[in-house]
Amino acid sequence: MANQTRQLAELLRSEGLDVSIVQTNASYRPAWIASVPVVRAAFRLIPYLFALWKLAGRCDLIHIMANSGWSWHLFAAPAIWIAKLRKRPSVVNYHGGEAESFLTKSFRAIRLSLRHTAALIVPSAFLEAIFSRFGLAAEIVPNTIDTERFSNPCPQRKLRRQLLVSRNLEPIYDNETAIHAFSIVHQAYPDATLTIAGSGPLATQLAKLVEDLGLAECVRFTGRLDRNEMAKAYREADISINPSLVDNMPISILEAMASGTPIVSTQVGGVPFVVENGKTALLVPPGSPEAMAAAICKLMDDSDLSNQLVTNGLLEVQKYTWQKTWPLLANVYLSACSLKPGAR
Repeated sequence: MANQTRQLAELLRSEGLDVSIVQTNASYRPAWIASVPVVRAAFRLIPYLFALWKLAGRCDLIHIMANSGWSWHLFAAPAIWIAKLRKRPSVVNYHGGEAESFLTKSFRAIRLSLRHTAALIVPSAFLEAIFSRFGLAAEIVPNTIDTERFSNPCPQRKLRRQLLVSRNLEPIYDNETAIHAFSIVHQAYPDATLTIAGSGPLATQLAKLVEDLGLAECVRFTGRLDRNEMAKAYREADISINPSLVDNMPISILEAMASGTPIVSTQVGGVPFVVENGKTALLVPPGSPEAMAAAICKLMDDSDLSNQLVTNGLLEVQKYTWQKTWPLLANVYLSACSLKPGAR
């Protein structure tokens, strides 16, 4: 979401808008606070609220990037209430793949906050349907993919041996299944390699799993990559793997399609709303290393299928360019600014 926020700010500035970003993940000061649970939350939250209050006094609209769980309660909801107190319209841009369970647990608090927003936007029909079931209206503004940065002049290749996972090292993204699937693939294709691009709390655990499986020589953990490094990783990869257990509209899938990289993904959440099995990706059940490995091997063995997914993906991703999404977002902004605070 941080990369999406930075990209959105750049694109809005290209349209002549004056954009300021208030980070929720600013560096800790002093740095040692990062090692102190609970206290570190306050050291991050208080500067965030102060900066947001100050900025809200001189802006025309607040665009809130929101997620589930504590991210909502600590950052999104306070931003909504600050916008209300400052009498500024706010637009909530919700991205959480765990929306249904989160709404079930916290519906009253979420609804109370959303009553004071000018608009709720979501990136997919999957999330729009979930909010609708709870009686909350949302407009669809898809995620935007930078097809200039994420591109590949020569996307079609015969050998498909370099695998890439570009999800953070967190339980919901199930990198463990991807590693087990790669272990199966590696037995059939000893020259295969796996790159895992991301950071998170499971880094040590996953590195140990790789060591225990005897894959240390062919699995590489890069840590968090910036957008240019990530674009390079997609261009160098032959297959992109998305092993997540919960998902909405993963930007990693859009980036892979734009980069001409065939995709193997779990069939969860909003993923089938973005890619079609056998046409723009191969979809497998979640938590099944065997099914994932079989799909990977299928692409390795069938270059025609692999190239077909690439061709179809390059066409499909054109739906998510800034030229397509900006008019939708602009209409949301214009409508939000025309509303009186609290009119929603």
